[in-house]
Amino acid sequence: MIHPTAIIDSTAEIDSDVTIGPYAVIAPDVCVEAGTTIGSHATIESYTTIGANCQIFPHAAIGAIPQDLKFKGEKSFVTIGKGSIIREFVTIHRGTDEGDGLTEIGEKNFLMAYTHIAHDCKTGRGVIFANAATLAGHITIGNFATIGGLVAIHQFVRIGDYAFIGGKSAIPKDIPPYVIASGDRAKLFGLNSVGLQRHNFSSDTIDLLKKTYRILFRLGLTMNEAIERIKAEVEQIPEVVNFIDFIKSSERGITR
Repeated sequence: MIHPTAIIDSTAEIDSDVTIGPYAVIAPDVCVEAGTTIGSHATIESYTTIGANCQIFPHAAIGAIPQDLKFKGEKSFVTIGKGSIIREFVTIHRGTDEGDGLTEIGEKNFLMAYTHIAHDCKTGRGVIFANAATLAGHITIGNFATIGGLVAIHQFVRIGDYAFIGGKSAIPKDIPPYVIASGDRAKLFGLNSVGLQRHNFSSDTIDLLKKTYRILFRLGLTMNEAIERIKAEVEQIPEVVNFIDFIKSSERGITR
């Protein structure tokens, strides 16, 4: 299961049901769980934990120190959730003391070739990153979001659950859950209705989210005015509450 040309430090914890290809390099203090495959020439640096049944493709580089001038060599970590797919030339960097010291990829994420995940980023479950998606530091991505190819996201931005970001977009502010965003300095283009249908959201839920979106972004109201109107006029199902709570907690500001 381990190619004889692979270089694996004696302190690495490798489950017996792990496959490691030619010339892969596994550094000290790495943990790789059962069913994971690591392709040829992949590099897994120290303090990285890779969950079960992941696929790491050739030339991926996981766990390198962050590209942060404030980093002073402190001990920090990367974790990869079970069932994730990490394609060729993906780069994922360790956390920093300025964050919480952890870069975390959630379960069943799909990182297409050349995706970059910088220090202290956190992703939810089932996130898709198309080719060359680029995350700066301290970014949070919600569950089942989709990030298009060549997208660049500013540090400290949050992307909400089930959001869809079109390719070649620049994202300087938070993207609410359930919406479509696109463009250089992205704008919103309505609800991600197709994505919600594919994830089995009911038509009633989608209708309530559409009403919420319309009040927030189409009536010319301030955010506070819109939120009060939504509380009065829209049934407070969990998805609507999530939408509003995301906006109320924004620190960078909301994309409109």
